[in-house]
Amino acid sequence: MESLLNRYRNITVLLLVLMAQLVLLAVSAKNDQDVRIIRVWAVTAVTPVARIVEGIRGGSTGFLRNYVMLHDTSEENKKLHAEVDKLRLENTFLKNELSTADRAKALQIFQAHTQSKMLAAKIIGMGAGLNSNIRLVDRGTINGVQRSMGVVTPEGIVGKVVAAYPPASHVQLITDAEFAAGVVTKSGIRGTLKGQGTPLCKLDYVPFEDKVDVGEWVYTSGDDRLFPRGFVVGQVKSVRPAQPFKEILVEPTALRGSLEDVLIIVEGVHQDIPDAPPSFQPVYIANPPAGSGGPNPAQSQQTGPTGTEADKIHAAYKAVGESQNHDYGDNPIGTKPPDFTKMNVPAGSPAAPQKPGPANPAGDPARRSNQAAGGPPGGQDR
Repeated sequence: MESLLNRYRNITVLLLVLMAQLVLLAVSAKNDQDVRIIRVWAVTAVTPVARIVEGIRGGSTGFLRNYVMLHDTSEENKKLHAEVDKLRLENTFLKNELSTADRAKALQIFQAHTQSKMLAAKIIGMGAGLNSNIRLVDRGTINGVQRSMGVVTPEGIVGKVVAAYPPASHVQLITDAEFAAGVVTKSGIRGTLKGQGTPLCKLDYVPFEDKVDVGEWVYTSGDDRLFPRGFVVGQVKSVRPAQPFKEILVEPTALRGSLEDVLIIVEGVHQDIPDAPPSFQPVYIANPPAGSGGPNPAQSQQTGPTGTEADKIHAAYKAVGESQNHDYGDNPIGTKPPDFTKMNVPAGSPAAPQKPGPANPAGDPARRSNQAAGGPPGGQDR
């Protein structure tokens, strides 16, 4: 090593002198941004090393910190998931309780407006098979339930009890192929409702000449001694002419939605067929704003028949019959008809009576020609 330095002593000294001069120049010289060159060199040489060191330090520190934090977050996440599941169960339970309360209130209101004695029951099961038309209810012989008792809901009839056990009973739906019940339409057409194993029932034994329209409501007739008269059955969906009886399909209204709570008719009482269909509900119409050209709010408070002109005429005829104790359709033969001369029909309607006037006014051409010929006034023959 010493011989090598002695051999290249001059070159080594020269290189050291040059390096010293470069260092002095770098210390004294500046670049165009007024930064010393020596500082630029130092920063350029140190920056990569500093980046590596800082990356290693930050990564290890962040890994340790995140590991501890994520460990705590995992535990907190499990607790939140458990709390969310618990809240979902409580929400579902409260919804079911609210739905049950609403159904119970509807059944209570229906019982209050029906003269028949009924027993509330809840469906707790169904018969074997996917399309079974048998339901199991939680009322039995210990509650007074007997075989062949009718089962209804506020929406319509459901079926009948086919088997009664001490704690529960089997109910046969009206869509079952072995079910049959006597029914009547609003117009008085009688028939037999039969199940077909499908969502629609068949209205049988309706003569070809009887008129039944699509959309007409069907009610129990009470002839089968199963359901009292006046309970809703369903709505006519299709009518096809055939011989000797029409082919009529009826949609049961009680089976349109989910069936959970029912009423078992313990003591049936016949009732009248309702005047309005079950789906009829009064509609509130507010008064128009002032200056819109609508009717006067004071006029809207006047009592009287509302609806179309036909409804007004119907109400007027009905009022005359009630005032004279005349019941349309139920009076025996030979009963004196009501006096319609006292009927108060709304003015302007087609059935409104016209004011009596002269048979032949003075301005009538026939009267003038008769008087000119020497005949009696009024166009009468001698």
